Amino acid sequence: MALSVSGGTVFTILLISRLLENSMLNAEVKEGEILPPTIHRLMKGYNKYLRPFFDNGPVTVGMSLDIASIDTISEINMDYTATIFLRQRWTDERLVFEGNKSLSLDGRLVELLWVPDTFIVDSKKSFLHDITVENRLIRIFPNGTVLYALRITTTVACNMDLTKYPMDKQTCTLQLESWGYNINDVMFYWTRGNESVSGLDTLQLAQYTVEDYYTSVSEAVYETGNYPKLVFHFELRRSILYFILETYVPSSLLVVLSWVSFWISLSSVPARICIGVTTVLTMTTLMMGARTSLPNANCFIKAIDVYLGICFSFIFGALIEYAVAHFCSLSHLDAHMLMYGHHMHDLDDEMNGIITTISNHNRAKRRMDATAAAASTPAPASLELTVSPSSPSGSEPKPEVPAPKRTHLCLTALATVRKVLRALYCCRVENPHHIDNYSRVTFPLSFVMVNLLYWTYYLYF
Repeated sequence: MALSVSGGTVFTILLISRLLENSMLNAEVKEGEILPPTIHRLMKGYNKYLRPFFDNGPVTVGMSLDIASIDTISEINMDYTATIFLRQRWTDERLVFEGNKSLSLDGRLVELLWVPDTFIVDSKKSFLHDITVENRLIRIFPNGTVLYALRITTTVACNMDLTKYPMDKQTCTLQLESWGYNINDVMFYWTRGNESVSGLDTLQLAQYTVEDYYTSVSEAVYETGNYPKLVFHFELRRSILYFILETYVPSSLLVVLSWVSFWISLSSVPARICIGVTTVLTMTTLMMGARTSLPNANCFIKAIDVYLGICFSFIFGALIEYAVAHFCSLSHLDAHMLMYGHHMHDLDDEMNGIITTISNHNRAKRRMDATAAAASTPAPASLELTVSPSSPSGSEPKPEVPAPKRTHLCLTALATVRKVLRALYCCRVENPHHIDNYSRVTFPLSFVMVNLLYWTYYLYF
């Protein structure tokens, strides 16, 4: 029973395969009927599954490119999208015919011929244009040379170094390889060297200019063998004018705007604080806007980030400058008032001493007059002892020596501490208003010097 079932299954499979073979033969006959006589003779006995010169060495395939457009160059995805015309030429000895004119065939007849299995190595996404029909071209020459052209739009990866963005120069490649045939079966070459690629001289790009391009021939080494490889290199330099108008000029003007506070009085606290905070917030917004079109890669510290950081530092420094100057002005005012009070106290003490000295001098003069009058008058007999007014045992007390005052010492110590703090915080600037005067010169000169170093380094190194 089992043998009968298996026999029936085999018979069914054989029958289906026979029917498929008959249908394929009928299709070939129909195709042969619509082909011109020359092509019909060429296709007779032609096997598209075997490459040319199957037993006589590798077939050589010459290639050329025509760059129709480079649509987008993305720094975020690190790729570019281009539309190219890929032309391949090879010789097939089975397609030799008599005559002196080439035969241009419909692109759909490519299914009847052997074609190279060329692919774009770094392609992320590609498609063949098919409006209104598939954009293919097949042309056969009398000596058996076949011209096969395709119109392809492809998105190709391009590793970019953005450390000098937006003053960077990128080198991208377009690599063509054979998928299944190694170097023993197929060999690739550029038909005219560097002139095999055309279209870049008249190409107009939005942010880039094509500086140079060249071609090279190499081999791709894989585990399965060595494969032919053609590489097209082209260098793109970014146009910096857009970024100068969009980022560099506004950030520089914000730095200059922050210097306006140096010409405003220290007592105008709301005006200077408003300028400082506004410029800091505006600069922060500008920095965030410049990062939106860039990849979030931690390994890249771009040139534009360095410049925006420099501008932010100068703006923030102007705000800190006012804080220091205002603090120093308050400290200077307190110390001045303290020293003025101490000086007035010393004047009071000096005036009190002068008044006390004059009073003591008058008292001593009166005592001396009284003593002289007593000496000129004879003393009574009954009086044995006369107490002199100037004697130590007299009723007049001695003048007291003033004691050191603790208040005076405290005021002196406090004034010393204030002087030390003023020297530390104001960098020994006696007049806080001089800080603004110095800043009016040092900030612009420092910004100009930093700009010279920045542009020299990123443009010439």
